[in-house]
Amino acid sequence: MSSTLAPLILDFLEWLAVKPRPYAEVMETWRTSCPRFPIWEDVLDAGYIVRRRDDGVLLVDLTVSGRRFLEDSGRSAQRPTS
Repeated sequence: MSSTLAPLILDFLEWLAVKPRPYAEVMETWRTSCPRFPIWEDVLDAGYIVRRRDDGVLLVDLTVSGRRFLEDSGRSAQRPTS
């Protein structure tokens, strides 16, 4: 992973740590600030995120590796309690 992209990857993973996000929301939100979205391939290749279906909705969520990477980087990987 490029040291230039690491902060952006951490921001992306921290945003996902709050809750799983619909795939469409992920693409819409992150495409706006990052038109080519190169971190998408990086986080998929690293195994930090997973796409899954829940009640017919395609979601993007962190994997255990993604949470560990966040924690090891000093970022919050905890979901807020309701």
